[in-house]
Amino acid sequence: MSIFETLESEVRSYSRGWPTVFDRAQGSWLYSEDGKAYLDFFAGAGALNYGHNNPVLKKALIDYISRDGVTHALDMFTVAKRDFLETLNDIILKPREMDYKVIFPGPGGANAVEAALKLARKVTGKESVINFTNAFHGMTLGALSVTGNSMKRGGAGVPLVHATPMPYDKYFDGAYPDFLYFERLLEDSGSGLNEPAAVIVETVQGEGGINAARLEWLKGLSDLCRRHDILLILDDVQMGCGRTGPFFSFEEAGIKPDMICLSKSIGGYGLPLAITLIRPDLDVWAPGEHNGTFRGVNPAFVTAAEALRTYWQDDDLEKSTKAKGERVAQAFTELVERYPEANLVSKGRGLARGLEFENGELASKVCAAAFERGLLMETSGPDGEVVKLLPALTTTEDEIGQGLSIIAESVDSVLSR
Repeated sequence: MSIFETLESEVRSYSRGWPTVFDRAQGSWLYSEDGKAYLDFFAGAGALNYGHNNPVLKKALIDYISRDGVTHALDMFTVAKRDFLETLNDIILKPREMDYKVIFPGPGGANAVEAALKLARKVTGKESVINFTNAFHGMTLGALSVTGNSMKRGGAGVPLVHATPMPYDKYFDGAYPDFLYFERLLEDSGSGLNEPAAVIVETVQGEGGINAARLEWLKGLSDLCRRHDILLILDDVQMGCGRTGPFFSFEEAGIKPDMICLSKSIGGYGLPLAITLIRPDLDVWAPGEHNGTFRGVNPAFVTAAEALRTYWQDDDLEKSTKAKGERVAQAFTELVERYPEANLVSKGRGLARGLEFENGELASKVCAAAFERGLLMETSGPDGEVVKLLPALTTTEDEIGQGLSIIAESVDSVLSR
């Protein structure tokens, strides 16, 4: 591994917790170059909801490449883009009575967020955006300005302005009514709060520690935005594409955001793709006003469309995801009860699950113990205190059981010392 240490920047992170060289992957498994198998409960930080090298998506991709289908096209019209847009509309948007236009802002989630923030300011003529405590929206300057983590914000090197944080759901453990502070500042002409163009929110804060907002809190936030004429941006980059069960993580709250940011698993295969969905009346861009070289990664359009056709024409995957998520939640509850003195907390929704420890050192030790036993997990939260699970939605019941056994052994090995 010396070449990585010699040439690759110190900014690398995941490789520090998993010090091995991976060679191939299939389904829910990664294999190191020496042949050791690792059960992957990380899934590309949520970019691989359908697993590694999903055979259905792989065939569509190989067929497209083999016929010399267009790979790079910026925002030109292509057969692959048309197929993706038609499939997205027919399978996802129309059945949900969702009327949105699609921006292709660039290859990553931060690109989708930057487009939404920029457009919200253009539409409203206002500069300020409301974000939430422990939020994470990306590593570019606009996205960082609405991110909570102090370490990540510190990397910007310049002041991060025009954003105001508000308490996320349960931030005060129920001591105050929902939105008491936010609503008071909005209504008080002496509060000093700049009138916001938009609110940006995650339904489950993945990087923030698997903090799952209650559905009634999300509904209340949507109602607040409507009352005060504030645009609602829903960042579904990590929690969309079925991670919590439904295709969109906000569906069960019965809300219709003004803008929706998608990336990660929207490409299906792990190829880079991001989209920002916007209400049609908000589409006030001038041609070329927001652009980028990699807006049209056509192989990703191919695998994205195939993933929608394969997994979202019925609710089988949604039901399966919810059932597996409940199984993980039950296993975590058993660990909470086994170690009452450790003050563990089971968190999450669907197959975005977390087990919170008293500090980041304990959570890191559990992840290290799991790696030794052949399971990949990461930590999240402001101090890395949450063991975070994002297994592929296609992970089998047997694989879920195998992973949960390793987690239990790992927790036992750390907490029983």
